[in-house]
Amino acid sequence: MGHLIFWPILLLGLLADLGTKRAVFAWLEDKPGQSIEILGGFLSFRLALNTGAAFGIASGHLPFLVGVSLVALLVILGVFFFTSARQRIMQVSLGLFAAGVSGNLWDRLFNGGQVRDFIDVVYWPGRHWHTFNVADTMLCIAVGLLVVATFFTGSSDRTRAPQQK
Repeated sequence: MGHLIFWPILLLGLLADLGTKRAVFAWLEDKPGQSIEILGGFLSFRLALNTGAAFGIASGHLPFLVGVSLVALLVILGVFFFTSARQRIMQVSLGLFAAGVSGNLWDRLFNGGQVRDFIDVVYWPGRHWHTFNVADTMLCIAVGLLVVATFFTGSSDRTRAPQQK
């Protein structure tokens, strides 16, 4: 049953990420200022290319970033195949992680080492969060789901010590 959750989330998430990047970049490439307001004063689409990881960390170190992404994908697949990731929330989380990592890895490999970002959020008047994309959103949701799975679900995946009498 886990395969029916993990693989569709991975594939649909990857398609959503790459499709939105392609569509928004094609839409905005001819626009002056390369920015379009979506929700007045809160959300806009703005083209940005990132040669690093989150917040520009390790910018310009493409082999390192590709290596980290590949290792992350192997770990995700290893956890999915070789552990007791039987909880649906874990399967969803792993699928989102795999989709997010794959989307940004695709950009690194096939977009000159640059990840395409376009979502611009104003969290305070005049203050913008770092521009991000759908893959980044999936990665953040996956982390949130892992926190929920770790702290708020039953202990079905944990082994309990037998009670001593």
